Amino acid sequence: MPKSKAKLPLFGFMVAFALFLILFPAACLATRHRHEDCGFAFCGNVNISYPFRLKTQPRHCGYHKLELECENNNRTTLVAKNGKFSVQEIFYENYTMRVIDASLDRDDCNSFPLSSLVSYVGCDFLFYDFVSSPGISFMYVVNCTKPMKSSIYVEASRCTNKSNSSSSPSSYFYFLDINTPPSDFDQSCPVEAQIPITVNSISGMSTLEIYKNLSKGILLSWEYYNGTCSYKASLQDVLDLVRYGLTIYLQSFLNFFLHGPKITSDLTYKRTYILCLGATGGVILLRTLIGVLCLLALVMYKWRKRHLSADDAIEEFLKGQTNLAPIRYSFKEIKKMTKNFKDKLGEGGYGSVFKGKLRSGHHVAIKLLGKSKGNGQDFINEVASIGRIHHVNVAKLIGFCVEGSKQALVYDFMVNGSLDKIIFSEENKNTLGWKKMFDIALGVARGIDYLHQGCDMQILHFDIKPHNILLDENFNPKVSDFGLAKLYSVEDSIVSLTAARGTIGYIAPELVYKNIGGISYKADVYSFGMLLMEMIGRRRNLNAFADHSSQIYFPSWIYDRLDRGEDIELGDISDGEKIMVRKMVVVAFWCIQLMPADRPSMSKVLKMLETDVELLEMPPKPFYQLPLETSSEIHGCENPIDEPTLSMHADYIEEA
Repeated sequence: MPKSKAKLPLFGFMVAFALFLILFPAACLATRHRHEDCGFAFCGNVNISYPFRLKTQPRHCGYHKLELECENNNRTTLVAKNGKFSVQEIFYENYTMRVIDASLDRDDCNSFPLSSLVSYVGCDFLFYDFVSSPGISFMYVVNCTKPMKSSIYVEASRCTNKSNSSSSPSSYFYFLDINTPPSDFDQSCPVEAQIPITVNSISGMSTLEIYKNLSKGILLSWEYYNGTCSYKASLQDVLDLVRYGLTIYLQSFLNFFLHGPKITSDLTYKRTYILCLGATGGVILLRTLIGVLCLLALVMYKWRKRHLSADDAIEEFLKGQTNLAPIRYSFKEIKKMTKNFKDKLGEGGYGSVFKGKLRSGHHVAIKLLGKSKGNGQDFINEVASIGRIHHVNVAKLIGFCVEGSKQALVYDFMVNGSLDKIIFSEENKNTLGWKKMFDIALGVARGIDYLHQGCDMQILHFDIKPHNILLDENFNPKVSDFGLAKLYSVEDSIVSLTAARGTIGYIAPELVYKNIGGISYKADVYSFGMLLMEMIGRRRNLNAFADHSSQIYFPSWIYDRLDRGEDIELGDISDGEKIMVRKMVVVAFWCIQLMPADRPSMSKVLKMLETDVELLEMPPKPFYQLPLETSSEIHGCENPIDEPTLSMHADYIEEA
């Protein structure tokens, strides 16, 4: 027995040594069990189970970002980064949940919905966005320092009895439609929150009606995500991980040493010692092998992540973006969404577009980019420009993919395709009446005006054309395809470009002819004017196969008719429709003026479209002639250039 006691420190040393060697593989294996399905729990009527967990449940029973609280045993709440939401229902079969702002559960009539949800990514999990459905939009909650008398500011307080106190409140909260032009924003009313609501617009709604809609709640969708894990472990997480691994192996060793065979002799001791040594060595070898494999997997993952994209410019850009709303998908996920690119919607110079479907059932259009231009600049332009904004008349970028040369953009699917299929197709050109065409023009103008004035940076599109105007199920327009877009400070009235950009027939002349004027947001105004002309004529502006030679260039032909006092040939339409069309024509001619300074801003364009046609003055004929120095500089002559010549010359330069 003395001999056995003398050997005990050796056993202790071996155990400590074994634990030291296997600590890394233990921790590695423990990570596999970080998140487990621990059954379900109820808070009121809400069934809470994996991947969600209650705050009172163990940390491994759900995801860190999806922790719910049960208040007073009957109210389930989700605490987001920018607010608190009350969970009404969770639909595990289609990965959605219905929530309402927590303030709506309170009887306090002076509590306002101020909570906002932002996309976030967790390990293997993505909780990303509102479920797109017909009729969902957003509204602003503004906090004014003075009472607002305008009807566009809807009272946000639910109080029916006003206080009789002689002192005036310091804050006045109002609801404001998200489509409100920037010019109507009062400087004394900063935006407190941007809230989703299940109506197209709150215009004309009362406070009670707005709260009734808010009380219906909104659907949120989550997706399982196999991309990069952005969850950063805290010190407590590391300690939990180590404790988990140690517990597993300590129990095994302690059971062996405490409940193993008794040592009755030196021979028995030696046999037990050899057996224990062999077992310990085998465990060490096995766990070390697993640890090495885990280490190799980690190294390979890091290497793959570092070399995920061959385009360093794109990766550098993405690393610098910390507040992007779009999701980064893997190419494998893109193939799964499109069923291996089965349903092709269209093709162009940028690549091909395929119809896809998210796990939530939401349909999307996936643009698979071809060879990237300018070191990935077209991809960067698209993600940077619309990756942070949300507007009813701007196409929504849901996600993107970058894996080496494979690049894709994921958009909301637009059932009615693009505007060019409506106005240029013989079978479809009479699908929409003039009232709807006028509404489309208004929507496009609002979208462009938002890009110019509604964001922290002004976004110049540089490629406004019918092909890039998408139509949803109600033919509401969405400005899309920001591959040529550029971001500038709102302080920059004139911007710099190294080369002309745009599409044949829509490019503004100042992008080609330097002496006409500086490049600014007026370039988009020009393109919008050309778009309006094609909507009016329901044909391309330049058509060499027109019935008469005078109609080859539609804007020139239509201007001459109006100048002679003749009506536009539009068939059998009502007087009200004639007024709308004439208004579109006059606005279009103002937009396509040769000199940028003569064109209105998009805010002014909106006001012109919404005013009486009698108040609109007919502008001079566009492109009547170029300034003398510009003509000489480009063509080496002093002859004036008419509009078709200038337009075709600009297009020729763009193609070259």
